[in-house]
Amino acid sequence: MNNQTSTEPNTTIPMTSAHDGLVQRLTEDIFCYTDKIVNVYFVGNPGKPHEWFLVDCGISTTPDVILTALKTEFGEAHPPKMIVLTHGHFDHVGAAFDLAKHWDVSLYCHELELPFVTGGQDYPKPDPTVEGGMVAKLSGAFPHKAIDLTPFVKPFDSNGSLEGFPEWKWIHTPGHSPGQIALFREKDGALLSADAIITVKQDSLYDVLTQTEDLQGPPRYLTTDWKQAKLSTERLRDLQPEFIGPGHGLPMFGDEFKRHLEQLVQDFDRVAVPDFGKYTEE
Repeated sequence: MNNQTSTEPNTTIPMTSAHDGLVQRLTEDIFCYTDKIVNVYFVGNPGKPHEWFLVDCGISTTPDVILTALKTEFGEAHPPKMIVLTHGHFDHVGAAFDLAKHWDVSLYCHELELPFVTGGQDYPKPDPTVEGGMVAKLSGAFPHKAIDLTPFVKPFDSNGSLEGFPEWKWIHTPGHSPGQIALFREKDGALLSADAIITVKQDSLYDVLTQTEDLQGPPRYLTTDWKQAKLSTERLRDLQPEFIGPGHGLPMFGDEFKRHLEQLVQDFDRVAVPDFGKYTEE
């Protein structure tokens, strides 16, 4: 039995984007793969076993999607050293249990995210009343129940490190979920921001389908603490990243990215926080 289905049946959201199946090479050792509407990342050397790590597991509930992408790009779907879960929302953990089982590797997440991925606590329901576009209106149908990824899931080391990858640090970025994390590498300013900062207006159906580039705060319909979300955006800006690999949308680079990031921080209350919605009142 797949433990991931123990508290809620797998649900496939009939949504895709113009970049479904696209693999983009961001640096020599960072690859972005788009699974329908969400990004996963291959970091390190996927051409060799245990010399890379996977960031998130997509929205597809079959592992074949990611395994096929790895075989196509690197000749074989070699096992990573670990799988990093930036958070446990349904669109980031689609094939998590089956991939961990297939490769016999651990899944790592922040300790505050553990209740949601060990069957202990449901996420708050998405808010279809929030200000936003068609995706926001449809979000009431999105899964929010706890999943159970035991026995594979473990908490990160509290020192912010990733075992075997000393250049990378995890950064706690709550707001969108209590235990969301981003990943940062100082030597080249690489930021994998999960849903703390994204580059598409995720509540707009048209923008999601076309992947229209627009630096944004976290998705409105699933963000429950906007004060924390703002602080997380500021925390990531203060790292002075050179480029971003977001959880949703296209990667952004260089001066344009830096300018838009600073603008997002300065205008966060106006452009990111919705004017209305049940979580804006908390």
